[in-house]
Amino acid sequence: MKKLGLMTAALVLAACQSMPYAQVKVQDGVLVGPNGMTLYTFDRDTASSGKSVCNGPCATNWPPLTAEGQAAGGDYGVVTRDDGSKQLAYKGKPLYYWVKDTKPGDKTGDGVNQVWHAAKP
Repeated sequence: MKKLGLMTAALVLAACQSMPYAQVKVQDGVLVGPNGMTLYTFDRDTASSGKSVCNGPCATNWPPLTAEGQAAGGDYGVVTRDDGSKQLAYKGKPLYYWVKDTKPGDKTGDGVNQVWHAAKP
């Protein structure tokens, strides 16, 4: 019986650790946010630096996927933006939306200026 209790506790802990990232899904080969909109990475962000270099006007066009109250785990992490807000990152790269995508499934930001890419699992 004690072994069953430990297994149950381990399963609950594993489920809790994965919950913060349930907002990100894979759809048509790319990562999408909870609204079904495509997520992007920026070549000028340095993976695992813990920072985003897309701030100010850049963040107006490329809104960050916020990660308030979330902690790092697995392929996902949290970076702190210049304004102090938290942003979700995948494999060390901050995740963004593209303001010109108008509906779920749009990927119009992929390849913009050769530095923006649809985030792929």
